[in-house]
Amino acid sequence: MAEALAEDGTKSAAPPGGAGPAPGVFEQLSAVADAVLYEGYLLYPYRRSSAKNRVRWQFGVLFPRDWVEADGPVTPGVSGSADSWYQRTECLLRVRQPDRARVRVRVRYLQMQRKQVEDAGHGPVESLRTGDGTVHLTFDEALPRECEVEVPLDELLRDGPTVAVGAAAGEDIEPLAEGAGRVVRSREEIRAETTVTAERLSDGLCRIRVHTTNTAPAPPAHTARDEALRRALIATHTLIGGEGVEFVSLIDPPTDLRAPARACRNEFTFPVLGGEAGDAGRVVLSAPIILPDHPQVAPESPGDLHDAAEIDEILTLRTMLLTDEEKREARATDPRAAAILDRVDTMPQEVFERLHGAVRSLTPAAPTTPADRPQGTAGSPVPVTPEAPADRPAWWQEGGDDGLSPTSDTVLVDGVPLAGGSRVRLRPRGRGADAQDMFLAGRIAEVAAVFHDVDGSVHLAVTLDDDPAAELNNWYGRFHYFRPDELEPLEPAGCPDEPSAPAPAAAPARHTTDSETPAAEAE
Repeated sequence: MAEALAEDGTKSAAPPGGAGPAPGVFEQLSAVADAVLYEGYLLYPYRRSSAKNRVRWQFGVLFPRDWVEADGPVTPGVSGSADSWYQRTECLLRVRQPDRARVRVRVRYLQMQRKQVEDAGHGPVESLRTGDGTVHLTFDEALPRECEVEVPLDELLRDGPTVAVGAAAGEDIEPLAEGAGRVVRSREEIRAETTVTAERLSDGLCRIRVHTTNTAPAPPAHTARDEALRRALIATHTLIGGEGVEFVSLIDPPTDLRAPARACRNEFTFPVLGGEAGDAGRVVLSAPIILPDHPQVAPESPGDLHDAAEIDEILTLRTMLLTDEEKREARATDPRAAAILDRVDTMPQEVFERLHGAVRSLTPAAPTTPADRPQGTAGSPVPVTPEAPADRPAWWQEGGDDGLSPTSDTVLVDGVPLAGGSRVRLRPRGRGADAQDMFLAGRIAEVAAVFHDVDGSVHLAVTLDDDPAAELNNWYGRFHYFRPDELEPLEPAGCPDEPSAPAPAAAPARHTTDSETPAAEAE
């Protein structure tokens, strides 16, 4: 009899035939998975009094069904920013070793914990200061929970198991110094279950389905969300690994698997390949936020700041500027806030300097042979005109921009010179494309400008034809950015003497860094 082991040590029944989990399968994803688990857990400025920290936990929240559907059924989506009562993951795997094929599933989430401060008479209070000057605040915390099961693929194909992934109720009491009061931490029971099934699509190809459901009794329909969270799974996400199998990217599937990949139905979650780029699909992270394949935490990051869309340097600088009183309140709010303050207050100068940024994947600034040049959609070279002279100064030196003009420079793609005003169809490259770019595949756009990056590559700024804010974005200089080989020209080459379209007022005639020309600007 296999067992599913929860993080708090409790065990729940798992199907027969399973074996102990192979170590190391999920550890490579631990940093990313923890970042997902605590995404939005606590927002800057990390104080209870902050308005942002009064509405928390917005991703992957699974409530009891009757409560969440009191006003009507939930509408499924591909990410979990909407409250739901279930999460459904489907992904493809190739069977590489049929006699050894096993699937391992780990479900992770937070269990809310009410931290209630009480005075000496055990009456609840919002805050309490002890004799040593320490302030204690009533606040909601959360504990990490997880449960996993490993099953031979053959058993999944016959009869998928259903495993309990809930957590027990509990209460912990912490007396305060000199009998000033106490802190009571209480948790309600979480009742949930996960069903894992498999379907054989063809010889050597299967679809795996993981369905996690909150099965707790619902509180009354009028119960406030903060109270209903006590019975919810928070930041729910799933890790799927295996032995003798290889998972297939749903973002960039092989040509022969595009149809079955599109048929995978994912609701309130978004599965991506984990591990390093180039790994042979050993693990999948199905998260309630949209991620690219092979997500990684930047190596420069010294620790989690919990704030959604965080930028370490900016948040670190802002945290440094908190007043002593604000820091005291943040420390009293939550232990994770206190840990952030400790890390910021003691951060070595060399660690802080690394937060300023990094330029990755540099390429030669001036390709010298046709083989070094970027390729067009039909495999033809993509020359950039005017060609930069070999003795051009580095981009940070005076004269580095001489001869560059985003409004008049052209890029040759499939024999067609693209410049400002050219119309194109977006064809985001498959492997390595930004996840947001994939949603724009096939859309029609107009080129606004051609930009030369500091690493020697080229990006074209475009606006979408069917974007109702296209004119406004053009005026502000906010574009989507694509490489030449990600664009398909829609018009034949015109007369070389034809003038280019007028340049957008905000387009800078400068070199740009990676951060200035992301594959798809989200803001």
